[in-house]
Amino acid sequence: MYSFDNRIVATLDAGGTNLVFGAMRACDYVGQTITLPSNSHDLDLCLATIVDGFTRLIESLDEKPVAISFAFPGPADYPAGIIGGYLPNFPSFRDGVALGPYLSQKFNLPVFINNDGDLFAFGEATGGILPAINKRIADLGGHKQYKNLVGFTFGTGLGIGEVINGNLNTGNNSCVEAFCLRNAHDPSIIAEDGAAIRAIVREYGRLAGQPDHGLTPYDIFQIAEGLKPGNAEAARLAFESFGEVAGDVFATAVTLLDAVVVVGGGLTGAMKYIKPALLRTMREQIRTIGGEQLPRVQMRVFDLDDEGEFSTFVLGDSRELKVYGSDTTVVYDPMKRTGIAVSKIGASKAISIGAYTYALTRLDEEKLTNAAK
Repeated sequence: MYSFDNRIVATLDAGGTNLVFGAMRACDYVGQTITLPSNSHDLDLCLATIVDGFTRLIESLDEKPVAISFAFPGPADYPAGIIGGYLPNFPSFRDGVALGPYLSQKFNLPVFINNDGDLFAFGEATGGILPAINKRIADLGGHKQYKNLVGFTFGTGLGIGEVINGNLNTGNNSCVEAFCLRNAHDPSIIAEDGAAIRAIVREYGRLAGQPDHGLTPYDIFQIAEGLKPGNAEAARLAFESFGEVAGDVFATAVTLLDAVVVVGGGLTGAMKYIKPALLRTMREQIRTIGGEQLPRVQMRVFDLDDEGEFSTFVLGDSRELKVYGSDTTVVYDPMKRTGIAVSKIGASKAISIGAYTYALTRLDEEKLTNAAK
């Protein structure tokens, strides 16, 4: 949407350890990033560091950005730019900090802050997987085009973002979440406990009988691949368990949103072990109380990273349907379908593109509103 726009937006990747400042133009990075320690334990020092980082970044650019736009981890009143609540990585913000208004006053720029899962989904919907899928469909002679997307991130937590009819769904309370859905393996606990980094580590330890193994998910992936000594079967089953829990969450989201799914985050490197269980779970049958079997997801679920499945996804069941009482025909495709794809640009860039396009979308909407007055 903004791939040829020359405006610059300043961005920030806010982590508990480091703050990485950057800038985007035409949905791509410009200039050098600036990395500073987060100092998240001390509010005054953290805010001073954020101001310092944006100051250095703006001074390094060939023109002033039109906005500041970035993701911040944890709960917040994002439309108001207020960060607060349970923030493990930013404890000094827990009582509430009007970060957006503060930065807007400091730099005399509009400031937009969103959840990282939201911006991941928006970036993939506007400059990532969704336009790429729609282009491939058109190139292959398909008729359908997709406009709803749900994005999930696999990492420290289970993140989610939703784009409906091209618009980011921020909800009524900036509280679109998936981590707290029920866990398919134990409905008394949250899904994230079965679909995050800690789940891989815990399950491998349980299955291998080594609860204090000290391994990372990457180590466990290497064990599954036979590249590192360890219990390869336990490693594969740990990723499979992750896929089953994630698949149940995906099935709920797709059923409610009727959306294509994109997945990003560090754990997508192990999708060869996660995806089969994830797809199997989404394709399961459920039944009515009378015993009738029906699909868990009311659409056929395709693996869009598989060329054969993608071809079927494109063509569907299209046919010519004659209009009653005339010689004209229309295209009819009764196959309801959705698909899952792994991000091709990576979560970090998708979040940056999301921040960039979100800021420009909001600025352009405001311009149109003012022009209409």
